[in-house]
Amino acid sequence: MSSNWRRFEVLLPLQFNDGRDIPPDWLAEAVLEIVDHFGAASYETQKVEGHWRHGGVVYRDDLVKIVVDVPDSADNRGWLRNFKARWKTRLDQLELWVVSYTIEVE
Repeated sequence: MSSNWRRFEVLLPLQFNDGRDIPPDWLAEAVLEIVDHFGAASYETQKVEGHWRHGGVVYRDDLVKIVVDVPDSADNRGWLRNFKARWKTRLDQLELWVVSYTIEVE
């Protein structure tokens, strides 16, 4: 197995900024979009509580996390950037946090 792998972690909010719940089938759709493209993903349903400041106001979010490990390539990084842009718009978010880092798969 190649040692040039990258892990992406996508934090998705459970509520819109106005407090309405994001439909659970939307979250499932986001996970399945990644699975359809890469063949696998993990979905952590334990809530992650995020705190952030914007315009002098502190906000709190409940989030879930999608994790996907993929070969480290420009195509895969580009696909995840596009995924982020689409879902940031669909979920009407000021920002959608996606982090990545290199990993070694044994």
